[in-house]
Amino acid sequence: MNALILVDLQNDFLPGGALPVPHGDAVIPLANQLQGRFKLVVAAQDWHPPNHRNFATQHPDKRPGDVILLRRGPQILRPVHCVQHTRGAEFAPGLILSRVNKIVHKGTDPELDSYSAFFDQGHEQATGLHDYFRDKRVTGVFVMGVATDAGVKFTALDAVALGFKAHLVADACRGLNLQPGDVAGAIEEMKKAGVRLVQSQDLLAQPGRS
Repeated sequence: MNALILVDLQNDFLPGGALPVPHGDAVIPLANQLQGRFKLVVAAQDWHPPNHRNFATQHPDKRPGDVILLRRGPQILRPVHCVQHTRGAEFAPGLILSRVNKIVHKGTDPELDSYSAFFDQGHEQATGLHDYFRDKRVTGVFVMGVATDAGVKFTALDAVALGFKAHLVADACRGLNLQPGDVAGAIEEMKKAGVRLVQSQDLLAQPGRS
């Protein structure tokens, strides 16, 4: 069985949010369409406690974009975003959730950030997604969402490392691209790891559901 993973389609990562991905809202209609092509859909949700250490506000004299050392190495500080039970952490209003079989929370440990839908950045804690997919006998995953050079990339790389056939739905992703070339570099890194690039129209044109 194949599964679709929707990565971080939350208010704070969309235009007008605390950490917006440019044109991130453009992928919402594709997310809704693609859900109809899969029997299993998972949505990854950044779900930070208010005191998360990747918030610049937790560090005197630091600003978003500064780099500090946390328990598992360097951490880029971010604005306060996706705090549990706030509007910023909610899924985009236009995202259809009735077809989502499971929501995976990540970034819940205040000392560890978590871009991937599978693990935190230090691979100390698992979200439970791998076990869920194993129980459902998932063999292939299709990843889409935001940001290409953050949550999407790390989710796809972890999927490959765990033995899944991983696909990036390239036109259904948007990136931060904080430095020129970040998105292109992320895509190249995924390809080298064995992630296959596909387009949403190719999936939508296929008969039946995966």
